[in-house]
Amino acid sequence: MTADATPLDTPLSVTDRLFFERDGALLDQDTAARLTRAALADSDDGELYLEYQESESVTLDDGRIRSAGFDTTLGFGLRAVAGEATGYAHSGELSEPALRRAAVTVGAVSAGHAGTVAEPPRQTNARLYSPANPLAGMAFGKRTELLAGIDAYARGRDSRIKQVAASISGSWQAVQIIRADGRRVADLRPLVRMNISVVVEQDGRRETGSTGCGGRFGYDRILDEAHWRGAVDEALRQALVNLDSRPAPAGEMPVVLGPGWPGILLHEAIGHGLEGDFNRKKTSAFSGLLGTRIAAPGVTVVDDGTMPDRRGSLTVDDEGTPTSRTVLIEDGYLREFLQDRLNARLMGVRATGNGRRQSYAHAPMPRMTNTVMLSGPHDPAEMIRSVKHGLYAVNFGGGQVDITSGKFVFTASEAYMIEDGQVTAPVKGATLIGNGPDALTRVEMIGNDMALDPGIGTCGKNGQGVPVGVGQPTLKLTGLTVGGTAA
Repeated sequence: MTADATPLDTPLSVTDRLFFERDGALLDQDTAARLTRAALADSDDGELYLEYQESESVTLDDGRIRSAGFDTTLGFGLRAVAGEATGYAHSGELSEPALRRAAVTVGAVSAGHAGTVAEPPRQTNARLYSPANPLAGMAFGKRTELLAGIDAYARGRDSRIKQVAASISGSWQAVQIIRADGRRVADLRPLVRMNISVVVEQDGRRETGSTGCGGRFGYDRILDEAHWRGAVDEALRQALVNLDSRPAPAGEMPVVLGPGWPGILLHEAIGHGLEGDFNRKKTSAFSGLLGTRIAAPGVTVVDDGTMPDRRGSLTVDDEGTPTSRTVLIEDGYLREFLQDRLNARLMGVRATGNGRRQSYAHAPMPRMTNTVMLSGPHDPAEMIRSVKHGLYAVNFGGGQVDITSGKFVFTASEAYMIEDGQVTAPVKGATLIGNGPDALTRVEMIGNDMALDPGIGTCGKNGQGVPVGVGQPTLKLTGLTVGGTAA
């Protein structure tokens, strides 16, 4: 059923072929628009969301292909919004009878409601990524050959490597959104990712290192030989660092966070608390604080869904609103929240293009795209020299955060001690414990080296996962609590 895009195609023409013009199609465009208009007649807002997606993954583990899969999905979600209430119905059958049943279901939410139809999203001609399907350009045999090459290269790098795992995954998502007034918007979204991990052993001790990369582009960018060899070398470097690590100390101390991926702490501990739904319901630690200082001077945080080819970017969000560069915190002051259409309307503010959903089976809600802290004036080496005894956290693994209180716990997967202004021994088992709003006030120095993550982030909220990006410069925070494993 694939309807690959050509340079002369538009997203609307490609999605029309997928949803309405394919062989055996059970729904035509005029009927879809008419039923959507009738279903949303008394609503304040809503849309018909049509989705087609191809996805695949191939995994190699210990020299063998352990799994390989290819899947296609096709379906729709119909949403009606009346006041604060939402009616939502979805189906994997794209047909007139299925859409009629969905219309009856969602219509119940607006029965008797005198809806005032919200203004539609503004139009955009932006294209932040290629519409081409990355899955169509690389044969399965070439993928397995590449993974075998990664395995062979890694094992040849160091005799201490005992296990290598690598995976390649990709997807191509085509969406079309139809509103009650008949307006239509479409988007074609590529997404690829590669992951590599190695296990090393020395004197009976085993440690792991891993890395990944990806974004909204074709496979060719991540499968260039120089690129994947560099990824293998990085995974091996991390594993060997961990072989030499000692237990992390515990206590309150200055912490220097490395650039790039450590922005995941910013995303989790602060970003979720700046999403519109939590603030409208006053369940966020940042509720009611717009216009006030919530962070140290110099701290500026933006959520930018307009970065070309980035994993978290979208030409339009899943409600049809163009994404934007939203300044959340400016020089320490809280300026704006991330908004989908429902929460923006109820709060009397603009929709920022952050209405996102995992698939047609899910209703949209406010979500981050690429959340980044901007650079400051300091040289990272100067920041290290300013610390007598502290922690330098370069990479992070898992973490947890409570949106209402802002409390967080994050585990560092690569960290070092700072002693007398020098980075010294690697440590293992370090966790950062704190409170998001409080942590923002503890930023003492901001580096001039802002970097983005390599394209590996997936964000979970209310059971939905969506691809995101993070980024930050090197940061020095004072007085964070470090949980360690040292006796």
